[in-house]
Amino acid sequence: MMRTRRYFMRHCAAGGSAIAVGSLLTACGGGDAGEVEARPPADSSNAHGQGEQDPANGWRMPDEAEAHKATWMAFGASDAIWSRAQVPQVQLALARIANAIAAHEPVNMLVRQAEMDSARQMLDARVVLIPAQMDDLWMRDTGPVFVRKQNGERACVKFNFNGWGKKQQSGFDSKVADEVSAKAQLPLLATRLVLEGGALEVDGKGTAIITESCVLNDNRNPGWSKADCEAELRRLLGIRKVIWLPGIKNRDITDAHTDFYARFVRPGVVVAHREMHPDSYDYALTRRHLDILRSATDADNQPLQIVVIDGPEQIRPGNNPNTFAAGYINYYATSSAIFLPEFGDVIADAGAKAMYMQLYPGREVIQINIDPIAAGGGGIHCTTQQEVI
Repeated sequence: MMRTRRYFMRHCAAGGSAIAVGSLLTACGGGDAGEVEARPPADSSNAHGQGEQDPANGWRMPDEAEAHKATWMAFGASDAIWSRAQVPQVQLALARIANAIAAHEPVNMLVRQAEMDSARQMLDARVVLIPAQMDDLWMRDTGPVFVRKQNGERACVKFNFNGWGKKQQSGFDSKVADEVSAKAQLPLLATRLVLEGGALEVDGKGTAIITESCVLNDNRNPGWSKADCEAELRRLLGIRKVIWLPGIKNRDITDAHTDFYARFVRPGVVVAHREMHPDSYDYALTRRHLDILRSATDADNQPLQIVVIDGPEQIRPGNNPNTFAAGYINYYATSSAIFLPEFGDVIADAGAKAMYMQLYPGREVIQINIDPIAAGGGGIHCTTQQEVI
């Protein structure tokens, strides 16, 4: 049985012992000092007394495939969460991703001071190393979401990372958004909403795809309704319509992030994962997602073209198929290249590359061996966050 989501060693509290995650994750009690309580707004039509934003002049989260100023990453694997034997291999995989991206656009890498020398040895000289503290490497979730206005004004949104619903220590990671916004010299937009970047998939034109199991979850946003969330996402990201996928709670640490299930290639075109192993919980779930996406329309009431991409049938020897995140949806898009995982399944890897070459004509499709990161339940998209121009 090949699982396609994030099962990995997690650490519930500083100084505790690593816990092997089985088929069902349970949240650790408690939280981190200074964390935001995710209370819903009293009036979802005017969540912060600022009224509904004007789509033409308000904040907008662009499509990932638009031009970037930089890519942000974190050299964040640690013995406290990953095993000591895993850390060097995970760092090398991060370096492979960063070095590949650095050939196409600037890369900023957060690095602990004690690991500066080893990071410099692994990373391309073009990768900018920024001293910072962090718990883990998932910049997509811990970092801010970059937004801009039509007049060119830019900002960061902090979505109050809380360790995926208090499942993992996040004392340092809860401050990564602040660190990045300060280094980028951009204002930080505040919200009470708790979510991670991996839960957000947007087309840049007002449509989002979001999993209910993640965002409408009491471990993040108790008491929030769909209307509450939609009003806040309109204010912060310019979202005019949300296509809600059910996802599934408590089967992986993220509670089923969108970026393993469905991604916008461009407005009107979505790639979607289909699980091919009948004994996986994702088998029925991905088919339900496909039914929803095929009947959905975007913010302009236009139907979506759904491109189905199956995961690999096999992975490289030595990897545990029950804990390995194998799928081709968790890729990263820049304006000149697509960064796509490969898993050692010659036929499936080649088929996925060919598909993305068709979906992104004129862009190079670069496949990367990310096995150590996939073994920890993530993908290329999970490790990156784009800074908009």
